[in-house]
Amino acid sequence: MSHHQHNDISREMKTQAKILGGFVAVFWLSELLDLFVFHGSLNQFGIIPHNIIGLRGILFAPFLHGNLAHLIGNTIPFIVLGWLVMLQETSDFWIVTALTMVIGGLGTWLFGAPGSVHIGASILIFGYLGFLLLRGYFQRNFASILLSIVVGFFYGRLVFGVLPSDRGISWQGHLFGFLGGILAAKLIANEKRSYR
Repeated sequence: MSHHQHNDISREMKTQAKILGGFVAVFWLSELLDLFVFHGSLNQFGIIPHNIIGLRGILFAPFLHGNLAHLIGNTIPFIVLGWLVMLQETSDFWIVTALTMVIGGLGTWLFGAPGSVHIGASILIFGYLGFLLLRGYFQRNFASILLSIVVGFFYGRLVFGVLPSDRGISWQGHLFGFLGGILAAKLIANEKRSYR
């Protein structure tokens, strides 16, 4: 590997660390402010199904958490899966994140129980999971297929989170986030094919 390539990789990894670190910093800052300053009232900015004002949650919900345990549980999978999304191209992360937020958020808003509030980065985590699991199928190159298999091995059991489960867990956010990630995998694969 040439010195120039090494510098490029090093620069790219620093950019990726800054992006993921920035997201995690916002998650933690929001939760600490919510706990100690706003006493839980920030959660009203989550997705509130069938309520027009609740649509703002499409933008805010991934950055809000119910408590520290919820936030801690989401931090590591967010970093790991978020970084794997960036592995081939950092720009993929922005496309997958945006599509997951919109499709995951709208799906939750349309199909969530009226009066419920949906928050948490798991909407993004499931989007990244959907993207990574199906990327190999859509892109059909060795690196993408290998990555899909590795992610399936380590995180495949998370897929069950898209099924209705315990009260208080937004399976709608998981399901529609997952579908948003799959759509992103298809769109990115199509785009890459059209550039060849």
